[in-house]
Amino acid sequence: MQDHAAPRLNAGERSERRPGFPGWRFVFTALVAAIVLSAVVRATFVDVYYIPSASMEPALTEGDRVLVSRTDYHYGPIRRGDLVVFDGRGSFAPLRSGNPAYVDALLQVGQWFGFAGNGTTYVKRVIGLPGDSVECCTAEGLLEVNGEALAEPYIQPGDAPSDLEFSVRVPQDRLWLMGDHRSVSADSRGLLGAPGGGMVPTDRVIGRPTHIIWPLDRSGELERIALGTGSDEGK
Repeated sequence: MQDHAAPRLNAGERSERRPGFPGWRFVFTALVAAIVLSAVVRATFVDVYYIPSASMEPALTEGDRVLVSRTDYHYGPIRRGDLVVFDGRGSFAPLRSGNPAYVDALLQVGQWFGFAGNGTTYVKRVIGLPGDSVECCTAEGLLEVNGEALAEPYIQPGDAPSDLEFSVRVPQDRLWLMGDHRSVSADSRGLLGAPGGGMVPTDRVIGRPTHIIWPLDRSGELERIALGTGSDEGK
């Protein structure tokens, strides 16, 4: 009978081990695949946005991280009263930040992980849709849209609907956007003399914030508020 037992090593012989690189390759490949999948999901379906200021208080406070749906407006129109995250380049922000390229790159990484804003992406509330007339203010100090006064329960307590008087007609494919903390918000009102007149192109809207995901004590769904007027037919 033959002995099939594994041969023993003679004195002076060394066992050869397979290098550990295949394990590291697997980990690295899995990590890259996870990052790519996350990037695809965030570019297509949902994203995370960091709230960098107090301009949307009390609904959103500085330091909040919100989940942003990129698909909501594939299935329905933007509605008056919606919170929207949008690319402000060319309207709210200059086309170039003026920062060194490496600073912009670091800011983009921070934004991707939800740790910082990138300086050109904003969140505001839709007050005027394309074709709307928006004015400030009535004798009671309320905003008017298409001749009807707006009740705005989301405004920061103690703030007036606007300290700046204005009367605008929103062009087609544009939005009139305002913050909820009106006394500190830089929004469409302050950009009337800028290119685009403070109006944001609808195709610059990235998506709608749906949930606060951080901090945990503020986590939850964001209420969708509809601001209707008698002139909404066809919008």
